[in-house]
Amino acid sequence: MSAALLGRKPRAKVRATRAEAAEVPSGATARAEGWEAGAVVMFTVLMISFGLAEMYSASAFMAQSEGHPPYFYAVRQVGGALMGGLLASLLARTDYRKLQDAAWPMLGFTFFLLLLVVMPGTESIAPRLNGARRWLSIGITLQPSELAKLALIVWTAALAVKKQERMHSLSKGLAPFLSVWMAVVLLVVLQPNFSAALLLVLLSALVLFAGGARIGHFILLGMLAVPVVWRQIEGASYRLKRIVAFLDPAGDVAGVSYQINQSLIAVGSGGIGGLGFGGSQQKFGFLPEPHNDFLFSMIAEEWGLLGVLFVVALYAGFAVAGFRIARRAPDLFGYLLALGMTNLVVVSALLHMGVSLALLPTTGVVLPFMSYGRSGLLVVFAAVGVLLSVARASRGAPAQVAARRTVAR
Repeated sequence: MSAALLGRKPRAKVRATRAEAAEVPSGATARAEGWEAGAVVMFTVLMISFGLAEMYSASAFMAQSEGHPPYFYAVRQVGGALMGGLLASLLARTDYRKLQDAAWPMLGFTFFLLLLVVMPGTESIAPRLNGARRWLSIGITLQPSELAKLALIVWTAALAVKKQERMHSLSKGLAPFLSVWMAVVLLVVLQPNFSAALLLVLLSALVLFAGGARIGHFILLGMLAVPVVWRQIEGASYRLKRIVAFLDPAGDVAGVSYQINQSLIAVGSGGIGGLGFGGSQQKFGFLPEPHNDFLFSMIAEEWGLLGVLFVVALYAGFAVAGFRIARRAPDLFGYLLALGMTNLVVVSALLHMGVSLALLPTTGVVLPFMSYGRSGLLVVFAAVGVLLSVARASRGAPAQVAARRTVAR
């Protein structure tokens, strides 16, 4: 994992708090307003606009085969984008520091929703679809595991600020985080949604590492977790088949390797310039979930290498702007929060692309802002709103605060 994604410089540790920021002399030189907030908005608009068009192309045939108009999924996604835009605007105008006080209530509410999904007797509001219970239908349809990403990042950032002096300790630093993470992750695994559970741990661990936790502790716990993860994979035949398909994509092209082979056919068919908008052949019943889990494959088929590079550039630009907002944050909580929100978008995009290109085993990670799914869309728009709030608070902040945020170990 690159240093940018991890969010901290080698041999450096975040130390500043809001109290320290307040100690900076009033006469300190203020920083000029940065371009990062505008860049985040621009990349978000480009991603959602391009994503809506491509998602419509990928979903039109499937919608018709289900008896819906061709624009059925696209219209629903537009509704999600409008709600997401309003949410982002609201959060951008809200002081992000309020999230520090709301961290525990957010986590508790999310835990309650996750519990509702898997509890016996709640099938009326949490039906089993395709062998899993992942959604709540309570007037609106929600996927609590998506909300958990946001809640865990906020909670981890808030607690990391509080426990700064104990970050070097495994028992007093990392262990309390692990106990809460595992409680949330267990409920996600029970759905079952193993890929979402691993992503939750990864996003939370990146925030904590940026907050000063030792890499050695993560390596040790990772080694201890290998048998547990393998047991989960081995205990579910479909997970084991995905690993087999990843290791040998050509082994059973009509069986366990079907999805990944169809994805590679889509990617390879695009060539340099693609087959043109709406020209995909794989969406006609060959590749499952072309509007969701394999949207990047559809982009490669219809827009070719040029389209792939365009999409990669969008996420790379978003990453640069997001990480710069984190570096300019006026306090430690803002720093960790901005890193976590940027990683939420960027890491998810990298995993989605990796699956589409057979670089990773098949999982259900969507392409942020582009793949179909209104719960996920609201969460990434919320991440944008928080990033803009941190950027807004950084305007005119003393330059010395950034310099004091990192202290050599």
